[in-house]
Amino acid sequence: MGTVDGQSPHRVHEARNGRAPIAIRSRVPLRVSFAGGGTDVPPYPQTHGGVVLCAAIDRFAFASLAPTADGTPFIAESLDYGIRAAYAHPSHLAFDGELDLLKASLRRLAPDAVGGAHLSIHSDAPPGSGLGSSSAMTVAIVGALSRWLDQPLTDYEVAHLAVVIEREDLAIEGGLQDQYACTFGGFNFIEFHHDAVVVNPLRVNPETLLELQYTLLLVFTGTTRRSDGILARQIQNYGVPGGAVQDALQELKHITLDMKRALLQSRLDNFGALLHAGWENKKRLATGITTPHIDEMYACALRAGAIGGKVLGAGGGGYLLLACPETRRHAVARACEQLGGTPAPFQFEATGLRTWRADGGAR
Repeated sequence: MGTVDGQSPHRVHEARNGRAPIAIRSRVPLRVSFAGGGTDVPPYPQTHGGVVLCAAIDRFAFASLAPTADGTPFIAESLDYGIRAAYAHPSHLAFDGELDLLKASLRRLAPDAVGGAHLSIHSDAPPGSGLGSSSAMTVAIVGALSRWLDQPLTDYEVAHLAVVIEREDLAIEGGLQDQYACTFGGFNFIEFHHDAVVVNPLRVNPETLLELQYTLLLVFTGTTRRSDGILARQIQNYGVPGGAVQDALQELKHITLDMKRALLQSRLDNFGALLHAGWENKKRLATGITTPHIDEMYACALRAGAIGGKVLGAGGGGYLLLACPETRRHAVARACEQLGGTPAPFQFEATGLRTWRADGGAR
């Protein structure tokens, strides 16, 4: 049970028994997606099945929950944006565009909570970065709440709850991969079927992972974006019979399978070419996935020696992931910097959702 570090959680009673409250913390990794993004966006996985290859990285979303005494309000706070609001009870929460992930999580998990709580969140990357930060934040909130409320959940249950909160309760259009990738952590091949999601951890040779890490370059393009408009256009385009979107999604599935095989067989010689092929097909899904600025930066990266790459997430901004020969990596980074890009060092992260007590108690 990833939500409780493999041990049974317990409700935090201290605040209600007159003792000092014990805060609950949670940490969830962000992710990079190598291939298959778009095939996880409904309704495609329900009708054709989707696959995604992705890995967690050492950037995180955090949630912290401090129980308060009976009769005190629930306080929701974003430390990144300096937004703070108090509510008498989760049933009083209204979705208005501010702190909605917190509100929806409270309404979903703690509709009958007794006593209040101060729930704060912050992240190493903003929404719209393409690193799955919004879904990672939802998972972090679910993890903290489930431990506080003594509701042990499996990793699959946590990820599914995060999907329900975002896609159903808040009606945010999007895919399914981020919630599972961030909850489980590590390097995964994820399958999306009409009635189930299956996370397959990949046993990639450690030296292959080190070489992949060495040759990849993560670059912030300088802008973030809202993904819902892009995804809405993708969903609309998918409904066009015989359209290019269905062909592109099918090709993305083939590329994802080829990339998985290459990793498991320690063949990285064509990894960059597969990234490039995936990016070319992803751009066929909807307008707005790329921009003139992204196209210029990507073209400059290729001229500087990059073999291939892609924009992470739904597109339109955020981070570029580039595969570079070891002798050209620094030249590619300089070329991107000249266009306003910012190289961002990262490492793969093996762990997924983690929760702990702020006093260091093992539970």
